[in-house]
Amino acid sequence: MKILLTGATGYIGKRLLPILVHQGHDIICCVRDKNRFYIPTEFKEKIEVIEVDFLKKETLHTIPEDIDAAYYLIHSMSSSSDNYDELEQISAENFVSKINNTEAKQVIYLSGIVNDKSLSKHLSSRKNVENILSSGAFALTTLRAGIIVGSGSASFEIIRDLVNKLPVMITPKWLNTKCQPIAITDVLDFLSKSLLNPITYNQSFDIGGPDILTYKEMLLGFAKAKKLKRWIFTVPVMTPKLSSYWLYFVTSTSYKLATALVSSMKVEVVCRDTKINELLQLHPMSYEQALSKALIKVDEDKVASSWKDSLISGRFTSNISEYLQVPKKDCFIDRRKMEIINREYTIHQIWSIGGETGWYYGDWLWGLRGFIDKLYGGVGSRRGRTNKHDIHAGDALDFWRVLYANKEEGKLILFAEMKLPGEAWLEFKIIGNTLYQSATFRPRGIWGKLYWYAVLPFHGFIFKGMLTKLIK
Repeated sequence: MKILLTGATGYIGKRLLPILVHQGHDIICCVRDKNRFYIPTEFKEKIEVIEVDFLKKETLHTIPEDIDAAYYLIHSMSSSSDNYDELEQISAENFVSKINNTEAKQVIYLSGIVNDKSLSKHLSSRKNVENILSSGAFALTTLRAGIIVGSGSASFEIIRDLVNKLPVMITPKWLNTKCQPIAITDVLDFLSKSLLNPITYNQSFDIGGPDILTYKEMLLGFAKAKKLKRWIFTVPVMTPKLSSYWLYFVTSTSYKLATALVSSMKVEVVCRDTKINELLQLHPMSYEQALSKALIKVDEDKVASSWKDSLISGRFTSNISEYLQVPKKDCFIDRRKMEIINREYTIHQIWSIGGETGWYYGDWLWGLRGFIDKLYGGVGSRRGRTNKHDIHAGDALDFWRVLYANKEEGKLILFAEMKLPGEAWLEFKIIGNTLYQSATFRPRGIWGKLYWYAVLPFHGFIFKGMLTKLIK
């Protein structure tokens, strides 16, 4: 069967793709930018990649008409603090308009549990999208999930950050809200087994694990799994804005995402029923089992995808291709080079940079820069990286975004996502027996120029020290 997969670069899409390929389907992956989509060599014969932006009707002509089914995994939450619901509506309407003119028999939509009368803006938007999709000429299957637990999921990363960093937590009262978490493995099972399955047509199902827990119980459950002593006290006086700042400064989440999450976490998300479990003969694992599986993946450095790598985790909004050519005109450039001793070693060092490994020299200064960025509403440096030694275009790397990564060429280009009065690139490339390292800054106005000269004294030892450690 030929399946259209939207959101192919997202947390769910990246994990669903290999499952569909192994089931024997031919997959059409919809991406906004081919340059940030990595295809494993063994999948290339079964995958076609097309550039589509569902906010722009003129790009939809690339979608073939002979598709059998489609997954709608598009999510605009936090791409804008004010109008992400409007963007989601436009995307859904354009999607329906196009899919109506194809041979698709079914669309599968992953949504959020919306059984509460008082819905957050996020959940209301999800419900509105479902209503729009249900107007299509195809059979719609909606799977509604609450908190998804898995290595790299936003929920898991937030829980991990809070528990690892705070032995004692003074928390908002919404931590007593009940939810029904589900393991990412089970979500993928529901998504794949619903495909072209007539018993799921034109229906919506709540999917969840067997445990109904408060967010406080989830935090304490994680602490137990990690064998950590943690004390949590809830207070009624913490406003939504203060709660958002609490999440933003303690965890790796962006402020926009923190705001949307706080709004949603005040609403109880518990399954109305679990009839789909019997229909598909699935038995979701417990929260404890989901945590155990996620922690093993993290420990083994086998995180298949992370929410941090989606563009909404930072401030980068354009196609990567627009920034691949590092500019020279009207730019300040710090260029350095050094003869390499062992190419393989240097490549390994470059591909391991950031995250837990650090930046090889002056890590406390890099950390201070990340903290200052957080103070000004930036992404900070807590995002880290998805894998310790593997990098692909589009990945988040501390407060950078990977634009280009090619080991054979020995070339890595990073684009800064921290708050800056301009734009910045950091580039590493090996030519012959020489490693070239350049930091490029394109200032915006007088403040940009002043910024460059303010940090210039630090470049002398930070970049020189880093270059030396990449080689020796």
